[in-house]
Amino acid sequence: MALLSATGLTLFYGNNQVFSGIDLEVVEQARIGIVGANGSGKTSLLRILVGEQEADGGTVHYARGARIGYVPQTLAPTSDGTLHDEVMTAYDGLRRLEEEMAGCTLAMQDDDPVVRRQAEARYAALAQQFEARGGYTFQSTLDRVVAGLGLSREALRTPVASASGGERTRAALAKALLIDPDLLVLDEPTNHLDLAGITWLERFLVRSKHAFVVVSHDRYFLDAVVDQIWDMEDGKLQTFPGNYSKYKVLKAERVIQQQQQFERQQEHIAKEEEFIRRYGAGQRSQEAQGRAKRLARLERLEAPKREEQATLATVTAARAAQVVIRTRDLKAGFTNGGERIPLLSVPDMNVNRGTRAAILGSNGAGKTTFIRTLLGLIPPVEGSAALGGNVCAGYYQQGLGDIPGDASVLEALLEVADMSPAEGRAYLARFLFRRQEAFQEVSTLSGGQRSRLALARLLVTRPNVLVLDEPTNHLDIPSREALEQVLSGYDGTLIFVSHDRQLIASLAQQLWIVGDGTVTVFTAGYREWVEEQERKAAPPPPPVAPRRPPPPKPSKRPSPSVAVQEDPEQIIAALEARLAEVESQLQAAAEGQDIAEVTRLAQEHSQTQARLDEAWAKWTG
Repeated sequence: MALLSATGLTLFYGNNQVFSGIDLEVVEQARIGIVGANGSGKTSLLRILVGEQEADGGTVHYARGARIGYVPQTLAPTSDGTLHDEVMTAYDGLRRLEEEMAGCTLAMQDDDPVVRRQAEARYAALAQQFEARGGYTFQSTLDRVVAGLGLSREALRTPVASASGGERTRAALAKALLIDPDLLVLDEPTNHLDLAGITWLERFLVRSKHAFVVVSHDRYFLDAVVDQIWDMEDGKLQTFPGNYSKYKVLKAERVIQQQQQFERQQEHIAKEEEFIRRYGAGQRSQEAQGRAKRLARLERLEAPKREEQATLATVTAARAAQVVIRTRDLKAGFTNGGERIPLLSVPDMNVNRGTRAAILGSNGAGKTTFIRTLLGLIPPVEGSAALGGNVCAGYYQQGLGDIPGDASVLEALLEVADMSPAEGRAYLARFLFRRQEAFQEVSTLSGGQRSRLALARLLVTRPNVLVLDEPTNHLDIPSREALEQVLSGYDGTLIFVSHDRQLIASLAQQLWIVGDGTVTVFTAGYREWVEEQERKAAPPPPPVAPRRPPPPKPSKRPSPSVAVQEDPEQIIAALEARLAEVESQLQAAAEGQDIAEVTRLAQEHSQTQARLDEAWAKWTG
């Protein structure tokens, strides 16, 4: 069944047509990824599909009663409450059911038997709805979702108005997941997630039974979660089966086929035109006129459009010393009111020339502080970090704050490059700044354009130690692939922070893991690290239970009472097992319309859940 369909969608921005004539359908359990260059209209299409933007043409149809969860790319603060309050709005419907059930419980005590029977019947129906919508497990579900997305209890207490964009995005994502939508619509959901959050979301979507449509530039993510790709290009939408890697193969094959069809048609047209010219006035003029009419009616094929992408030049680095970075007894951190506060303890490192290392870690773990300390941009809290001889370091900052906003693109390049304006324009063209775009003011650039300019400014200096802090942020897939290609051919030392697992897997020969106040070096690639993490996370084989001796006979004399210290994990396991039993019995009782049993089990469920919450609180401290 189609949850959502659209026909003839058309959109203009001013006089510019963004897309036209788009037909699409989202069926149950669909897993769709949308790709396309920045500016191709992906976000606008999502906004139209969820009803937040009007199309200039076409219609959208929704299945009756379909619930849609939508997480936009950027969120403005819309609430006066905390992030927890915002997330809890996902359960507004459940809370209304609870209130109505409570009212029915009171009415079930009425002296009038008719009122009691009506209340009992209504309570049974409500309890069935409540159970079906996860009413008895919503607190544990909420805890699991917010924890998986990296929202701590402290973060949930943050007022929405003062929360960061990343925190608001995580809260919106949690809210969308918790409403149990029939269709989940996500616009760049991985932008504000760290590696752990991305992995959690990936696993959630893989296990999900519901449909989702996701816009993403994360190739690794798309390979893992989708089985259909919508490609937006040149104002049209094309559909491809499979994940992103399969789409790349199929699209390349389709382009080749389209090119061959175009060339065959061009040959046919040329032959027909030659015949018409040669015989238009001779004995075969009637045949020539017939061919001319058929040629006029021929639907002309267009040559397939080649993807326009940054063609970054290969960077050849000057030779540096064998050891390019050396650390001794290093503690990296920050200064607060004159007090030096350590954030990371760094092992003694000799980073050799040609090292290719990716730095991994959760948001806020100290990755940027670490690399800025290595480069000498901030002083160590303790110990030392030093660059080797003949090192020319190039540093790509995550915030891109070093580009002058009031300069043109060309002026911003020439500020750091010894070249003529003509050479500068030719160089910028390789980063997709062509014609008048070279004279565009930096302050007017999009995030992706600023990223490309920052890379152009960095690579033109030909550094032999390249340090990149989230270089793929704001880049579309073609630009990411171009960056990956040029970095693969780079012969200097490469150190980069990234959540782009495809980039990490392709480039890194070792990983520096930042977490729990330390830096750990893993001397292999990303896939090997993932395999090791999975091995560590795998449950150990169940132990063989030893044969127990028979219990001792009870003493004839009563022993003094002894307080038994129970294992908190055993208590939690027992409570969770009982909770599952009660939920199963509740469902059976609700289906059987056994009002008394539903009431009893609902009370037991509430009490068991409260005991379980208390046990968890004691165990986690």
